[in-house]
Amino acid sequence: MLFRVPMQFLPTGRRPLSSGSRAGLGAALVLLALVSAIELADGSRADHIGLLVAAPFLAAAFASWRVVLGVGAAATGIGAAFTLSAKNVELGNVVNVGGVALFIGVAAAVAAVRQRQAEQIAELSKLAAVAQQAVLRPLGPQVGSLAVAARYISSTAAAEIGGDLYEVIDTPYGVRMLIGDVRGKGLDAVRLASIVLGSYRHVAYERADLRAIVADLDRAVARSVGDEDFVTAALVEERGGTLTIVNCGHPAPLLLRRGEVIPLEPPSPAPPLGFMPVVRPRVERLEPGDRLLLFTDGLGEARREGEFFPTEDRAWQLLGHGTVADGLASLETALVEWVHGRLDDDIALVLMEYSGPRPVTTVPVPSWEVGASDG
Repeated sequence: MLFRVPMQFLPTGRRPLSSGSRAGLGAALVLLALVSAIELADGSRADHIGLLVAAPFLAAAFASWRVVLGVGAAATGIGAAFTLSAKNVELGNVVNVGGVALFIGVAAAVAAVRQRQAEQIAELSKLAAVAQQAVLRPLGPQVGSLAVAARYISSTAAAEIGGDLYEVIDTPYGVRMLIGDVRGKGLDAVRLASIVLGSYRHVAYERADLRAIVADLDRAVARSVGDEDFVTAALVEERGGTLTIVNCGHPAPLLLRRGEVIPLEPPSPAPPLGFMPVVRPRVERLEPGDRLLLFTDGLGEARREGEFFPTEDRAWQLLGHGTVADGLASLETALVEWVHGRLDDDIALVLMEYSGPRPVTTVPVPSWEVGASDG
């Protein structure tokens, strides 16, 4: 027996079926065909038409309510056709057909509710992505004498939002970098991340000493969080080829130099922001071609079957070649393959390459200004 889903119940060419609707429609049509085959094989009795009620509910799990109505109409038509073609029209079969028609509305309502919830989740995900992009501005490709690239890897596909943060600014005191990780997730974490970044973007231009910036950020965090909340952070300054790092409970940056990977651990540990850290700077001299990887602890915690991703062992192989953007793309690919696509925490990555000291430029004095004071 041939049957068709009435086209008035399906989206038109201007509104193509989504992948979910196609899957739901396909599964429902397979079920309708299977029940039809069973009825045809069973002979003159219509003993299985009650199974047709499952088709609209199967479609409702994936497809839109319009598709569900189409599937329901097809199921009702098939049931009526088998009932009328039977040698004896039995009351039970008529009731079954009526039940299929009745439950079409229930299945369509279920599909409508599910579709509305899916649309709301999609809209929230878009808003979360916009909020994250507003907090984390695009970096690079060149800041001062550093080539810069950054990536944010979300642990969930549903909502790209979290408390990992980064920033790179060219200031009168050199290129200054911040990477941090807020305890917790969601909008509260993003709010605190925006507070830290807002404070940093101001004081990075005002304070000559990184330790003063740490004190300012610590006060900003303490005013904005509870007793158990904190922000781990690492601040880095590059000035004339000299690298200065202060660390507040954050994973140590990795220096990549001539095939070596050197963790830049602090001289002494310090607590995160919010716990009044007292930091001691670490100073390194950069060489042209050196690369520096800043990352949040989601990278160190990425694992499969209890084995952590070997960041230091693979850092040079993944990050030491191509552009800095290419390096981060390679690292992300290797990381996702390692965990089979299942991350436990968000990850922020910033990779920089030192190209050498910036040339000193002088601004020519216009000829009309020469001797102007001699009047």
